[in-house]
Amino acid sequence: MEYQNTLAFAQAQDQQDPLSGFKRAFIHPQVNGRRALYFCGNSLGLQPQKARLYVGHELDKWARQGVLGHFDGQDAWYNSTDRSKPALSMLVGAHEDEVVAMNALTPNLHFMMASFYRPEGKRYKILMEAGAFPSDQYAVESQVKLQGYAPDDAIIEVAPAPG
Repeated sequence: MEYQNTLAFAQAQDQQDPLSGFKRAFIHPQVNGRRALYFCGNSLGLQPQKARLYVGHELDKWARQGVLGHFDGQDAWYNSTDRSKPALSMLVGAHEDEVVAMNALTPNLHFMMASFYRPEGKRYKILMEAGAFPSDQYAVESQVKLQGYAPDDAIIEVAPAPG
């Protein structure tokens, strides 16, 4: 296949895309009455069509069983990380005993920095994106302070060039 910079080529590629059906599995927001092109995939990507169904199922289970939902049934909450390991290991190319799903990005950032951020001498600065998610910014700032440095000095924020 040779790339062509044309709308027809792009549309033909879209038609042949074996993953194109996944688009229908998500709710696409409307902006000014038109379906939005949505490129935000980090903290809040597109909502899956079935999210309400799945969350409702867990809320119903919580209402019926309370804390016993942690241990009862094939979908017991206590074992949820074990059930996710096969898919996670394939996704990241690791063995099942090397992966775990836990927390969210900000707590994991705290844990990672608490484990690995060991500044010494002139090597104490942290490079991060300008305008990072507020809780991520706080995580980095708090770890810098724990090590005795001033965030204004230790954190270097970078942003794309204008335009």
